[in-house]
Amino acid sequence: MIKSLLIANRGEIACRVIKTARRMGIRTIAVYSDADQNARHVREADEAHRLGPAPVAESYLRTGRILKIAKDAGVDAIHPGYGFLSENADFAELCAEAGMIFVGPPPSAIRAMGLKDRAKEIMKEAGVPVVPGYHGSMQRAEFLKRKAYETGYPVLLKAVAGGGGKGMRRVNKAIEFDAALEAAMREAKSSFGNDRMLVEKFIASPRHIEIQVFADSHGNVVHLFERDCSLQRRHQKVVEEAPAPGMSEELRAVMGKAACDAARAVGYEGAGTVEFIVDGEKGLNEDGFFFMEMNTRLQVEHPVTELISGTDLVEWQLRVADGEELPKSQDELQINGHAVEARIYAEDPDTGFLPSTGPLAKVSFPENIRFDTGVETGDEISPFYDPMIAKLIAHGENRDAALDALKRGLQDTIIAGPKTNIRFLSELIDHPDFRAEKFDTSLIDDNLDELTGLRDEGAALSAAGIIALIKSEQVRIAKQSKIDPNSPWAVNDAFTGGQPRILPFKYMQDGEICSSMVQYVGEEIFVLDDEGKAVAPASDAIVINAGNHLFALLHGQQIRFENYIAANLIAGNGSNGDAGDGIVRIPMHGKIISVSVEDGDEVEVGDLLFAVEAMKMEHAVIAPISGLITDFALTIGEQMIEGAIGLKIVGED
Repeated sequence: MIKSLLIANRGEIACRVIKTARRMGIRTIAVYSDADQNARHVREADEAHRLGPAPVAESYLRTGRILKIAKDAGVDAIHPGYGFLSENADFAELCAEAGMIFVGPPPSAIRAMGLKDRAKEIMKEAGVPVVPGYHGSMQRAEFLKRKAYETGYPVLLKAVAGGGGKGMRRVNKAIEFDAALEAAMREAKSSFGNDRMLVEKFIASPRHIEIQVFADSHGNVVHLFERDCSLQRRHQKVVEEAPAPGMSEELRAVMGKAACDAARAVGYEGAGTVEFIVDGEKGLNEDGFFFMEMNTRLQVEHPVTELISGTDLVEWQLRVADGEELPKSQDELQINGHAVEARIYAEDPDTGFLPSTGPLAKVSFPENIRFDTGVETGDEISPFYDPMIAKLIAHGENRDAALDALKRGLQDTIIAGPKTNIRFLSELIDHPDFRAEKFDTSLIDDNLDELTGLRDEGAALSAAGIIALIKSEQVRIAKQSKIDPNSPWAVNDAFTGGQPRILPFKYMQDGEICSSMVQYVGEEIFVLDDEGKAVAPASDAIVINAGNHLFALLHGQQIRFENYIAANLIAGNGSNGDAGDGIVRIPMHGKIISVSVEDGDEVEVGDLLFAVEAMKMEHAVIAPISGLITDFALTIGEQMIEGAIGLKIVGED
């Protein structure tokens, strides 16, 4: 049996493999980049070794360095996870040459399925249905255009070495073909170093249904049923479920056999996924599914298969890689209930799904649902890698029960720091068309406006955050002056007695400078709207304080707050100097993105001086004292190190 295992990956999948290996009594060895030296997978492994700097080409793709670490650590096997080196046939061969087991299929199978045109020719020979079109080697533009006409518009241009939607273009009519082909080839060349293209019939209402297959070295091949991965954005999967809605036992048997035939055709071993495009316009039927590609690795969405089949696919991988037979035959595999998975990303759906990196002030998942993650509170989402925070996976006796459980799980998940897509996911799985099983791969793109954007409760969430920010500021001042925080002398709002006070409160909300009118009545605080009416704060909002930041969360929606003055007096804290000396330092490593002053300007306390961008977040730096700007040393676009002097303010004596 395998005694020691190196995981040539990071994050969630590395932690997932470590969990099973530990249960099996296998020693685990992690590898990490400089950006991941304190990552969860490093902490959880039995030992860990440095690969190199953060960029993947200098760390997780360094095959020579990985193999040296494995050799020095006395490793029996290497698990590549998914991504990085998981479908690299050369790496699989190097592992074998070094006397180590590659936990994956043979290099020949990886190569056979690596290029879409070759894979589809193999599938045609094996009797597996493929999408009508041209999959040959001739690449002259005029020839491909003629093949598109013969196939019938609309067609889909696809890079033979592609994936993730790159090098892909839909062409609706002949007049669009030339420009689309040029763009697709250019993108394919840039992304994969290969600009060869396929021409395929465009399926009008496509469903993305894939079959999980497993094979051993003894000739046994089984399928563990299907997953529906049709909820996609820009060809990237967002939500996956098993079994597929609308799937009949007859069609499942036919598609399962086709997937197993595909695996046998390339001498497959281990875990693999055969992906099909299914024409959903007339419902799922035996004449409407076509081979798309085979992923020669464990899939991100494998947990839904595990939950409906009662298996541990990582354990299966390790046993098969060690030469054992498959743990179960096809007849012993059964579907139990329904499972659905949502991928939680550090991204902001309301700003075009831009990545949102930075420290995680709080991470908490509910106990009654499965979650696979590679991070904990205090970890950081790095700009160097995929921004997935976690996968939330729910299981129920039927589809509605599983979706309801997932919805509750998303609502009970707390992630503060980077923005996330939790609210978007909640809206998505509750979309009436998805609930009614009337969907295809275009559902997200067709309904993007209603799935994103701030909701009506945004004002209530903001009010809750402002009130919490004011109270925390009162407590801070009271502690500094040793005054009871409930005393009127603890407030910092120019208190006057005898009548309710309505005063402006200045703060920063998601990096923007804001001001709200706030009414103080005794110990009560009310945020007023534009008409002077009190806004009812969200009673179920969760408020988290983290250093200079305060996060207000509600059902996956998050607002980050800072006190406009106090949070930006960082220029006068500790190593950054004293506010009284007028030295204003750069608060963190970052790029100067805006400057509001210059040498000789006069400023008042609280005036905006400049802004720094770090981890894709903007940080405003405020004047700690009033006076005259001198020693100005800032240039827009310049990268500056933490603690560097940006300017000085000569105080007014």
